[in-house]
Amino acid sequence: MNIQMAVLCDAAADYGGKLNVLGTFDTIVTNHLPAVHPQCSIALRITFNKIEEGAHKVKVNFVDEDGKFVMPSIEMPVEITMPAEVNFLVRNFVINIQQLKFDNPGQYSIDIAIDGRQETSIPLSVRHQEQSKSESGN
Repeated sequence: MNIQMAVLCDAAADYGGKLNVLGTFDTIVTNHLPAVHPQCSIALRITFNKIEEGAHKVKVNFVDEDGKFVMPSIEMPVEITMPAEVNFLVRNFVINIQQLKFDNPGQYSIDIAIDGRQETSIPLSVRHQEQSKSESGN
């Protein structure tokens, strides 16, 4: 199997096997902590080969730099069955996240595992930027 795409983005959708992704990002800058990001999506596109037919589990862990979970783990079972004339199959996964809270600035990671084996990570940096007096109205 091959992860063709793994991104954090503003929005994503799967329409008839086509993965639509809007606004990928890797950094959040905030004036306030804890920071709450109102809405985002994790978009994955995974190719499975003929020899990989059967049941699989895709697991997503969103953690901070100390390994602490930012949100509960997400485990998605997927059954891969291919017609005889097909050599590979692509599956799209979209995880929509609301009100994602970051208590601290720093480095975060969205770790993607398939069948218990880490396959890739999506990095995210959360930066705290003090609001200037002119911006705050003081």
